[in-house]
Order: sequence, then structure tokens, then C-alpha cells
Amino acid sequence: MMYVRLPLSLRDVEDLLHERDIDISHETVRFRGKCLGPLFAAEIRRKRVRKMRAHSNWQWHLDQVLVKINGETHISS
Repeated sequence: MMYVRLPLSLRDVEDLLHERDIDISHETVRFRGKCLGPLFAAEIRRKRVRKMRAHSNWQWHLDQVLVKINGETHISS
């Protein structure tokens, strides 16, 4: 999580964890970041969307719809 959220190198994260008596290599940090990074990113995106929707001025607009009925294309705007 530290590597994803903070601008730290893999070796910096390794040093921080070593200070907390966790012996782990920078390669393990890289591997875990590769596996868990997308999950963290998805959760961060989900939280941002929730915050946007909480604001009263958040709206969704539909510009144009194309519908094909019996082979004819109808445009709704």
C-alpha cells in the first residue's frame, strides 16, 4: 500500500518495513504491488465516484441515442 499511495521506491518500502522488523525483499514488494495494485486502484476509483455522487450538482447527461428499428436508424437527441 505504501508503494502505491506514496512516491517511494521499492527499496524505500523495503527499508520502512525493515524498521518495523519485517524482513522482505524489494522483489516481493514489486510482486505484491503488481498483483494488488489494480485492486487498490479500483478501490480508490470507487471512492472518488462515491464522493462525486455525494455532491448535489453531479449529473449524467445523454447526448444522442441511435436506435435501429426494422432496419431503419432513428436518431434521438
